[in-house]
Amino acid sequence: MAAVSFLNRNRSSTPGGLTTVLIFLPPALMLFTVFVILPIGEAAWYGFYNWNGLATPEKFIGLENYGQIFGNKVFRHAIQNNILIVIVSLLVQLPLALAMAVLLADRFRGAVAFRMLFFLPFILADVAAGLIWRYMFDGDYGMLTAISEQFGGGAVHILADRDLAFSAVLTVIVWKYFGFHMMLYIAGLQNIDPHLYEAAAIDGASPWQKFWYVTVPQLSPMIRLSIFFSLLGSLQFFDMIVALTGGGPLNSTHTIVSYLYYFGIGRMRVGFGSAVGVILFIISVFVAFGYKRWFMRDD
Repeated sequence: MAAVSFLNRNRSSTPGGLTTVLIFLPPALMLFTVFVILPIGEAAWYGFYNWNGLATPEKFIGLENYGQIFGNKVFRHAIQNNILIVIVSLLVQLPLALAMAVLLADRFRGAVAFRMLFFLPFILADVAAGLIWRYMFDGDYGMLTAISEQFGGGAVHILADRDLAFSAVLTVIVWKYFGFHMMLYIAGLQNIDPHLYEAAAIDGASPWQKFWYVTVPQLSPMIRLSIFFSLLGSLQFFDMIVALTGGGPLNSTHTIVSYLYYFGIGRMRVGFGSAVGVILFIISVFVAFGYKRWFMRDD
């Protein structure tokens, strides 16, 4: 019914609307089916097999792969790590980005340079950023070790410490991505009508009251969009883990995607990895559609 309404609306509003839809919609649907729907369906199908990725899958094992996944403590720890990334993103990264955006939104001398300085880490490839920070955290010749030795301390092997390694990962995540969210907030701040601040000043509002009663409500659509990007990005985090820790030490820094890669593809257990991918897909779809349904209905 929605498709019929869409076609009728285009037919009545634009003379060539129906023709345009008939020309451009089928190729788009074909590409979406070939590159999205079919791979998802194949992954769901392979998840029921004990398959190494070679030849044709023949050994049907039903839900055994899923039972092994949820019974694996490394996978459960990977889910906890993804949840930690979400929490740190929402409680540290986004507030930091908003604070920097408020400071840099005005057009003062040097503002553009500061914006670019904070945005540059986002431009850097995740693998490159992971390798850079891997050398900085290195216990033999890294920056932390050099600083520690200057003050009479010893080597700092943070990436070799099971209790500290993921803290290093979280630090790099905040450094890498807060500039992207900062730029989103700056774009939103520059679209706020300045007359609202003038009216608030006439009413005797303090700077904090201006921020809470003018800036935040006017910026709320951009904040919701930023949270949406942060949630999905946290679930799909992979590249930097591979470059920075490789999932170690002792599998303590895996995310769901790195777990899929190392325990599925890396060990030639493609059926098992496909089952992990299906679980990740279901979680991502639930989060994406649930968030849009409950928090972005009016955006």
